[in-house]
Amino acid sequence: MGLKTMALVAAADIAVSGGTALAFAENGVTIPNGLQLIVPSDSNYQTRRNVTVKYRPPTLNARTGVSGKDKKSVCLAQPIVLADGSVVFNTLRIEREVHPSLSASDATELNKLGAQMLVDSDIANFWAYGSLT
Repeated sequence: MGLKTMALVAAADIAVSGGTALAFAENGVTIPNGLQLIVPSDSNYQTRRNVTVKYRPPTLNARTGVSGKDKKSVCLAQPIVLADGSVVFNTLRIEREVHPSLSASDATELNKLGAQMLVDSDIANFWAYGSLT
């Protein structure tokens, strides 16, 4: 199957297994409504991986009485040094916006479907080389 015929699993169990734990720690950088973490075991400052998380709470429009959506985002950066000495930040951004009336279980289901979109074999060719078929 490919992207155009992608099939994800509803109500899936998502788990991580194998591998080695990768520890993160605060780096003291101030992020409005957020936090930045680094991988302290990355000894080269130029190529130290980092994660920035941010949260924007929903707002209530006082005039209309309608709530907006909250917004949560996570950005993982993995810098590399190119042959010419310049640093490029390879990034993965994950973002979710939901209305406060969405149930916690439905919000979790969005997360599970999103996780599958990162690793499911149906979308692998899209991630590998941009295939839309």
